[in-house]
Amino acid sequence: MGQAQQPLEHPEEREAIALACRVLAHRGLADGILGHISLRTAENRLLIRCRGPQERGLAFTEAADIRLVDLEGNPAADGELEGGYTVPNELPLHTEVLRRRPSINAVVHAHPPLVVAADLAGLRIRPIVGAFDIPGARLASDGVPVYPRGVLVRNRELAAEMLVAMGDRPVVLLRGHGLTSAAKTVEQAVLQAISVDTLARLSLQVTAAGGALKDLPDSDMAELPDLGGSFNTQTAWRHELARIKAAR
Repeated sequence: MGQAQQPLEHPEEREAIALACRVLAHRGLADGILGHISLRTAENRLLIRCRGPQERGLAFTEAADIRLVDLEGNPAADGELEGGYTVPNELPLHTEVLRRRPSINAVVHAHPPLVVAADLAGLRIRPIVGAFDIPGARLASDGVPVYPRGVLVRNRELAAEMLVAMGDRPVVLLRGHGLTSAAKTVEQAVLQAISVDTLARLSLQVTAAGGALKDLPDSDMAELPDLGGSFNTQTAWRHELARIKAAR
């Protein structure tokens, strides 16, 4: 009899990343087969959503699609890239963020159509809402930069350009491409992307109705409370998971 295969490391984290990929798809930020999420597990290792031999798209991501690699894309444990799994072409988009920003553990790259449309229409992501989405308003009030090249970020040089545009911000738009969201946790990185997508959608709707985009006044911004991580992240994330469960 052959030797039994050892269980893969980080099973809970793999399942969490798979769920997050399905949330992105359910929210319309990754409708097809493009997009990926990564999570740092050690200084030189990360879990990342890979493309397998039976690729069906982010909406159907399973824990088995999440693989452990090093910063160069090599398997970081036995069996990680066996069976036809390959790392994303844009792996450097993730690894360069992790190399240069040690406080970041999770990176989301997605292709939200409304974010792309708003950017191509010349609409910046601005704090046009208040209590409607407090974390989103705060994110937008500090600015959402744009990387002005619509390229596949497939090497460290292009990823470094993206990081220059991103600066110390949590999200950067990629012209004609999508967005990159970075945070300490996978959940926070996905929720940031959802907020940016919501602001883009509202901006397109307001301007299509003939309205003008106006930033929330500083006095109103100062009145917005910090509802805390348990509400902004944990409760919001339970809602996202409940949405995809109810949609089955």
